[in-house]
Amino acid sequence: MKRILTATVLILAVFALVFFGQLWMITLFAAIVAELAAYEYLRLAAVGADAHGAKLRIPVWWMFLGTALTFVVTLPNFPVEEQLPVLSALTLVLFAWNGFRAPLIQVLPDTAQGLFGLIYIAYPLTLVPLLWKQEDGPALVLFLMVCVWAGDIAALYIGRAFGKHKLAPRLSPGKTWEGSIASLLGSMLAGAAVYLLGAILVAHGSTVLHIEEPLWQVMLLAILLNAAAQIGDLLESAIKRGADVKDSGTMLPGHGGILDRIDALLLAAPVLWYALLLKEWFHAGRF
Repeated sequence: MKRILTATVLILAVFALVFFGQLWMITLFAAIVAELAAYEYLRLAAVGADAHGAKLRIPVWWMFLGTALTFVVTLPNFPVEEQLPVLSALTLVLFAWNGFRAPLIQVLPDTAQGLFGLIYIAYPLTLVPLLWKQEDGPALVLFLMVCVWAGDIAALYIGRAFGKHKLAPRLSPGKTWEGSIASLLGSMLAGAAVYLLGAILVAHGSTVLHIEEPLWQVMLLAILLNAAAQIGDLLESAIKRGADVKDSGTMLPGHGGILDRIDALLLAAPVLWYALLLKEWFHAGRF
């Protein structure tokens, strides 16, 4: 019941933001989620380091500042060419901090883990408001979320009921090929539902879910997003198993931590962004 109630509240909040929110609201919400997930990442990394007899030296203030600046550089009117220098400056600050405070053998791994945290968590979540402000942005974000959610739900229940063949036992012993296939089909069905709902709304004069792509392209995109989401889930499991913990945290009742709930999104969002960039480069139309 806790899991269902928490999921319901989160889904309603996301839907309200997507369709009734403004850009600053979505950016702020994504930034808060990123900050909380980054904090969980620091704890996981610290536990993993302790297990190997080391002490992680990524200061919380640096991760908080770095995550915030990652969102700041995506704001409107911020020069795009300044994004890489900001990331480089953050890395050099952490490098210098560790260089003077950490054992020499830890300087490189600690700095690398800090930079990875920004690339793994902060950057993908900055793409959510960037996707939303595109033409037909609400449809894009809804399609992304629905594909990820539907795949996760299908994998959970079908995998538990019928799963027998392990998918990646070293990374996540509970995941099965049956659940993986169900996840793929769930994302495809959910993507098709969004497409058909958009067509119905357009027929009645509403373009809130307007999708220009033909159905076969929508299905292909749903498959790509599902594959990315499943890989993202497995990779977060690898981090947790490396730290020998079951969940990334306890912030969400019945669900574990923030990172546990967005792990699939962290790879699916960039895949959608890259797919749109490729369509633009090859003049293949828009979503």
